[in-house]
Amino acid sequence: MKPSIPKGTRDFSTLEMSRRNYIFDTIRTVFGLFGYRQIETPAMENLSTLMGKYGEEGDKLLFKILNSGDFLAGADPKLLQEADSLHLTSQIAEKGLRYDLTVPFARFVVQHRNELQFPFKRFQIQPVWRADRPQKGRYREFYQCDADVIGSDSLINEVELLQLIDEVFARLGISITIKLNNRKVLAGIAELIGSPDKLIDITVAIDKIDKIGIDKVNEELAERGLSPEAIEALSPILTISGSVEERLARLSELLGQSEIGRLGVDELQYVLSHTAELGLRATLDLDVSLARGLNYYTGTIIEVKANDVAIGSITGGGRYDNLTGVFGLPGVSGVGISFGADRIYDVLNALNLYPAELATATKVLFVNFGAQEAARSMAIIKQFRAAGISAEIYPDEAKMKKQMTYANAAGIPFVAIIGETELEAGTITLKDMVSGTQEQLTALQAIDKLA
Repeated sequence: MKPSIPKGTRDFSTLEMSRRNYIFDTIRTVFGLFGYRQIETPAMENLSTLMGKYGEEGDKLLFKILNSGDFLAGADPKLLQEADSLHLTSQIAEKGLRYDLTVPFARFVVQHRNELQFPFKRFQIQPVWRADRPQKGRYREFYQCDADVIGSDSLINEVELLQLIDEVFARLGISITIKLNNRKVLAGIAELIGSPDKLIDITVAIDKIDKIGIDKVNEELAERGLSPEAIEALSPILTISGSVEERLARLSELLGQSEIGRLGVDELQYVLSHTAELGLRATLDLDVSLARGLNYYTGTIIEVKANDVAIGSITGGGRYDNLTGVFGLPGVSGVGISFGADRIYDVLNALNLYPAELATATKVLFVNFGAQEAARSMAIIKQFRAAGISAEIYPDEAKMKKQMTYANAAGIPFVAIIGETELEAGTITLKDMVSGTQEQLTALQAIDKLA
């Protein structure tokens, strides 16, 4: 049997890891630029922490971890006999792999609240797991890069996060559209069509418009118990046209009788106008169908799409006023975003946007001609590394052709040669692997040239 990895997961080669680290380092740098500080949480959380935070569909996608030892020892024999997996799970699995970084963050804030200064701005770059059906751009194990600020109601935070998103993608060279909506607007729409109790059903369904189209969404809404009249009233709202300002004005008119709807429009107006004043390189759009299906959002909703590659959301987030309340700390508002590093990686691959120097970690390879030459090479390599120049020596005394083939395959731009002549002269011959030119230099001259 050939070795393999689970579906929805991937190995990454050295080149792929250099590219991924380029993404992580870019995002990490911008997070720091905006005042966010890093934390980490465990890969697994108690299921009691995770369950019920992502909606019914999200709960189904949680990876559960069987209890240690004889996990069936405490299981109800009747449930086992009936194969009642729904009720059996809590008896045989107490932990699960984290589904995202936001809920563990909320748990972290509540657990460490006496040690934190609010507002608290944190970022986190770690893998998450979802038992989803693997497909292009969707994996079961993937990294998220989150930035959240908690303990502040101010919409300045939303404006700042949009600036942060814009800066990250500008540095990566990806053209994007940032879509905005507000959960209060969605609640107002639910009131307007006479189905305030169906808010969750509405948001879960309309969030799929881009994937399945309005007709299929209407079918799902009917299956979820919405009346034909409500579905008919919803349709023109979801298809409002015109500029962002015109759509926002129309939305304000439609939701004039809904207090929560008006509040949502006001919040959108603030975020859109202040962001426009500061300016964005990205395109900013209003999308009233945007729901992002997670139940914990209560205000602004953010989603980012790449303009030049057909792939799902590459960043998303929003405002969540009640998340810490379920862990015993009510009244603490938060807002955050999550960069989908794996999808960003796929976009950069598709558009070939990586810097050329990412291809190799080594700048100079020293050829190995024997014990004496290798000893001199290692002494000079130490000087190179002290000067910040990445260098290595071919470990074996092999034929020159084999060593040069290694340098070419690894994309190493320079080869240093120390033979009998160089030993006597106290120099090295430095070969440029791109141009093919060679020059004889002292170690210090080579350092000046390469540093």
